[in-house]
Amino acid sequence: MRILLIILLLASCTLQAQDWVTDIDSAKATAAANDKKIILVFQGSDWCAPCIKLDQEIWQSKVFQDLAKDTFVMVKVDFPKRKKNKLSDEQQAKNDQLAENYNPHGHFPYVVALDSNGKILGSAGYEKISPKEYFQKLNSF
Repeated sequence: MRILLIILLLASCTLQAQDWVTDIDSAKATAAANDKKIILVFQGSDWCAPCIKLDQEIWQSKVFQDLAKDTFVMVKVDFPKRKKNKLSDEQQAKNDQLAENYNPHGHFPYVVALDSNGKILGSAGYEKISPKEYFQKLNSF
């Protein structure tokens, strides 16, 4: 019985998790096929306090996730500093290229809305607003 409870708990946590991709080409293909916008999230997941707040207050919220799932392809562009969170060399190179193209000034957190071709529609940073308001802001671009 205890094992069944643990499995159900883990399954419910997984179902509520934000679907993130880390490859811009697959994000563009998914966005084009499903008429969605791409949201690039430049973050420092283990050192940037506003990035961590944005993750906890917006990306992890069920409200945002429910609104975003049919509207956005979410792309995580992470730049961790701690050795234990180091990205693969291949992923780091992809993130560096995305930063060069979409975040040349190195702002964190930096959220960029793109169309399925990679054209910039708008950008945002951390704001102390509700998940619904943040969704509406990103969707307005």
